Amino acid sequence: MLLQIENLLVRYGGITALSGVSIDVAEGETVLLVGANGAGKSSTINAVIGLVPVAGGRIMFDGMLLSSVPCEQRARHGIGYAPEGRRVFPTLSVTDNVLAGAFGRGRARQREALDWLSSVFPLLRDRARQPAGQLSGGQQQIVALARAMAAFPRLLLLDEPFLGLAPVWIQQISDAITQLHARGTTVLMTEQMARPALRLATRGYVMRGGEVRRTGTVAEIREIALADEYL
Repeated sequence: MLLQIENLLVRYGGITALSGVSIDVAEGETVLLVGANGAGKSSTINAVIGLVPVAGGRIMFDGMLLSSVPCEQRARHGIGYAPEGRRVFPTLSVTDNVLAGAFGRGRARQREALDWLSSVFPLLRDRARQPAGQLSGGQQQIVALARAMAAFPRLLLLDEPFLGLAPVWIQQISDAITQLHARGTTVLMTEQMARPALRLATRGYVMRGGEVRRTGTVAEIREIALADEYL
């Protein structure tokens, strides 16, 4: 397994956000964490990238215990992260935002990433010099996703990539995830909008109340993932 999460426990003060969460992601998979707001999806992603402390359990990445790896080092080991909320550097140009994701990779590698991403997202070429803060919400999400892809990570963590987006942007992001997956990147994504996410995933976990309530193939979890009580 590329990523193994075993009996994960995360607390915020006296509040338990995750209780005994176990998730496996094999290399080459696209795995979905689905559930309502507050189900524990983002806490799981944030624990993997190192943004929240782990109170119990363990997280293994390619056989390496992540608790011994500082947050800023995890990207260098091949973990990419696109947070919820279209977080861009608003005063930097679109190009500089994207290249920030491949910082330290060398100019040739950065150029390769930018050329490929511009072919996937023409927006990056059309708005190359525009400050990212001047873009629409959907356009900013494209830039944030491209920045996470720029280093061609082995594992890409996507937190609510479709949140609040119009169908045209959902389709573009879906196409990009599919193309990145074809290049060999493993994807772990969270989403409340289960319908488009289920088209991308190979397996999924339905979360509620900080616990995994159901796991299986997309076909096995589809009905419960789309049920009103979870979304």
